[in-house]
Amino acid sequence: MASALAAKMGFNSLLRKQAKNFKVRICTMESDLEFSCENKWKGKDLFDFVCRTLGLRETWFFGLQYNIKDTVAWLKMEKKVLDQEVPKEEPITLHFLAKFYPENAEEELVQDITQHLFFLQVKKKILEEEIHCPPEASVLLASYAVHAKYGDYDPNVHKPGFLVEEELLPKRVINLYQMTAEMWEERITACYAEHRGRTRDEAEMEYLKIAQDLDMYGVNYFLIRNKKGTDLLLGVDALGLHIYEPDNRLTPKCSFPWNEIRNISYSDKEFTIKPLDKKTNVFKFNSSRLRVNKLILQLCIGNHDLFMRRRRVDSLEVQQMKAQAREERARKQVERQRLQQEKQLREEAERARDELERRLIQLQDEAHMANDALLRSEQTADLLAEKAQIAEEEAKLLAQKAAEAETEMQRIKVTAIRGQEERRLMEQKMLEAEMLALKMAEESERRAKEAEQLKQDLQEARESERRAKHKLLEITSRAVYTSPALPSDSMPPDFSFSRENLSFDFKDTDMKRLSMEIEKEKVEYMEKSKHLQEQLNELKTEIESLKLKERETPLDVIHNQNTEQGTSKHSNFKKLTLQSTKSRVAFFEEL
Repeated sequence: MASALAAKMGFNSLLRKQAKNFKVRICTMESDLEFSCENKWKGKDLFDFVCRTLGLRETWFFGLQYNIKDTVAWLKMEKKVLDQEVPKEEPITLHFLAKFYPENAEEELVQDITQHLFFLQVKKKILEEEIHCPPEASVLLASYAVHAKYGDYDPNVHKPGFLVEEELLPKRVINLYQMTAEMWEERITACYAEHRGRTRDEAEMEYLKIAQDLDMYGVNYFLIRNKKGTDLLLGVDALGLHIYEPDNRLTPKCSFPWNEIRNISYSDKEFTIKPLDKKTNVFKFNSSRLRVNKLILQLCIGNHDLFMRRRRVDSLEVQQMKAQAREERARKQVERQRLQQEKQLREEAERARDELERRLIQLQDEAHMANDALLRSEQTADLLAEKAQIAEEEAKLLAQKAAEAETEMQRIKVTAIRGQEERRLMEQKMLEAEMLALKMAEESERRAKEAEQLKQDLQEARESERRAKHKLLEITSRAVYTSPALPSDSMPPDFSFSRENLSFDFKDTDMKRLSMEIEKEKVEYMEKSKHLQEQLNELKTEIESLKLKERETPLDVIHNQNTEQGTSKHSNFKKLTLQSTKSRVAFFEEL
C-alpha cells in the first residue's frame, strides 16, 4: 500500500515537472478564482497576480493560506510555490485571507475592496464564534450587516420575515435567550432602521469599528509552555504579544507591546524573545511543534513591521492612496448629498401631487354635492309650479260655481212672485243660496291667497336654483384657474424637469477642509464611543430578562465579570503595560 502511494506521488511529481504550468484555485471571502501558473512562479508572483486581479493595493494585510496536517500555513513569498508544502492535488487550493489586522480600521483601511474583504472575514469569524461577541454587540453588528446588504430600511420592502434566511447571530447567542426568530428579527430591524442614510461602505466600516474593540479580534492563539512547564496561550496581534490562561482567551495575564521587543527567534520548539531593555533578561517558551514556531515567527515579524510602519510617515504610495481615497469619499459625499436633495425634492413634489389629487377629489365631491342640490332645487320648483297651477284652476272653478250660484239666485227672485208660500220658500232658498255663495266667495279668496303664496314659493325656489348654479360655476372656476402650481425646480425627474450637470474642482483649499474635517472626526471619536456604549447597554437591558443563565459559556461569564469591573480590551492593555518590562517577564516565568 505504502509503495503504491509512493509510486503514485512520484508519478504525479513527474507529470508536474514535465508540465510547464500548474492550476491554482484561490478562495476569497466572496468568490473562487482559478489560475494557470508557471512552474517557476514564486509565492510573490502568485500573490501579486491575485492582488492585481482583485484590484487590491493594500497588499501588506493579506496572504495566501493553506491547510497542512492539523494546522495552517502561509505561502512564503520568496520560495517557489511548488517547493513549498502546498497540497499536491490540482488545482492547488489556497485561501486569500487577511493575515494581519489594523489597529484602527477607519484610519488604516483605504480601499473599499480592502474594507469589504475585512468585513466579510471578521463577520465570518464572529458567526463561527472564533471571535467571542457579547449578545448586545451581536445584535448591533447584525443590523449593520443587514444595512450593508439591503441598503436603507424601507418598511414597504423590508417586511417581517425578510431576514428569515439570513445567518446574522452566533448560535451561542441564539441559544442563550428565550427568544424566537421573530423576536430577534424585530430587535435587529429596530437597530437597522436607525442606520438610514448610510452607504454600504459606511455600514461595513461601522461594523469593523465595533468589532475591533472585541477582545479576541485580530488575535492568533498558540498553545505554549513557560520554563516551569505551565500550559499557557500566546496571543499575537497588532499591538504585541499577550499571555493568556488556557481557559480565558479574553483577558491576558501580561502583555508585551511591539515597541518593547528587540528580537524574536526560535530553535526547534523553543522560542526566544529579547526585550528592548537590555537590563531585562530574555524570556523563552516552548511550542508544540516546529511548524507552529515558524507560523508564530511569521506573524510576529509581520505585525511588528506594521506596528513600526504605522508610527512612521506614510510612504508616497500610501499618501497617494489616502489622497485618492479622500477625494473619492468627498466626491461620493457630494454625490450622495445631491441625490439626497433630489430625493427630497421628489418627495416634496410627490407630496404636492398628492395634495393636488386630494384637493381635486374634494372639489369633485363639492361639485357633485352642488349638482345634487341643484337637481333637488329644480325638482322642488317643478313641484311648486304644478301645485300653483292646480290652485289657480281650482280658484277658476270656484269662481265659475259662484257665478252659477248668482244666476240661480236671480232666477229664484224672479220666480218668488208666484206665491207667498213660494216666496217664503224662495226666500229661504235664497238665504241658503246667499250663505252658500258667501262660503264659496270665502273659499275662492282663500284659494287665491294660496295661489299667491305658491307663486312666491316658486319665485324663491327659482332664486335658490340661480344661487346653486352660481356656486357650481365658482367651484368649477376655482378648480381650473386657481390650482396651486409646483415650481419647476421641485418636480421629480419623471415629471419632465431637467437639471444641469454639476462639476466639482478639488483644490488645495478643499483638501485642507477635508483635513480639518478628519481632525474634527477624531475629536468626536470619544463622544461617538460613549453613544455606542449607551446603545449597547440599552440593547443589553432589553434582552437581559430573557437570558438563560445556565446556558452561559465560560467566556460569557468572564466577559460579564470584565464588564462589571469596567475592564475593556484597551484599558486592560494599558494597565498591563504600566509595569516595567522586567517585572512582566518575571511574572510570565512564574505563571
